[in-house]
Amino acid sequence: MFKGAEIFETHYDDYCRKISQCDFDAAAKILKVDLKGDGVTIRFINHNYQVSGKGIQDESGRRPAYGLCVILAKYLLLCPDRIHEDLQWASFKDFKKDAGFTNGNFFTSDTEMAILNHFSGNIQGLIRAGEKLGGSHLDIGVSYDVSLKVDVLPRISLLVLFNDRDDQFDAQCRVLFQKHSEFYLDPESLAMTGTGLARHLIRAAKEE
Repeated sequence: MFKGAEIFETHYDDYCRKISQCDFDAAAKILKVDLKGDGVTIRFINHNYQVSGKGIQDESGRRPAYGLCVILAKYLLLCPDRIHEDLQWASFKDFKKDAGFTNGNFFTSDTEMAILNHFSGNIQGLIRAGEKLGGSHLDIGVSYDVSLKVDVLPRISLLVLFNDRDDQFDAQCRVLFQKHSEFYLDPESLAMTGTGLARHLIRAAKEE
């Protein structure tokens, strides 16, 4: 096993140890997740995952990719002591709650630019991919070719705003978060969540 894999395994085991000490009843009420067995079921985009001190598994009983394990573990471990709800839309750079992670370039390149590069010239492909993920059109009072809202976690939705290229302008893509998202995940995990959405959209489009 290469060194990076060993580090991931150590972190994964640490997450599981901390998860085993969670108050699942309280977390279920605040996070809108379902109690199941000795843990909870958390829905990420269009799939359910079982999260407990014994491990993190998808619906087939397999461990998901490490990045998704981090998102699911942090969502549970960072559960606030009360429900926060601020439905205003905010960009990633607007989150100031934790300055420990400030690499907005990662979010731009792996989320917004990834969607932009794959769907430029293919608006209908983006719309169909969003629908496959359970997304829906959201009218925000501003004109965009695509305004796609996707529920990525029970308390967190993302908004993909996309304008395709034309004779005068290049294609543009913005991905926004509900303002209250910063109370449920740290900035690094929020950035990873955006990247996860981009990958799911691209994968859904390739499966057509």
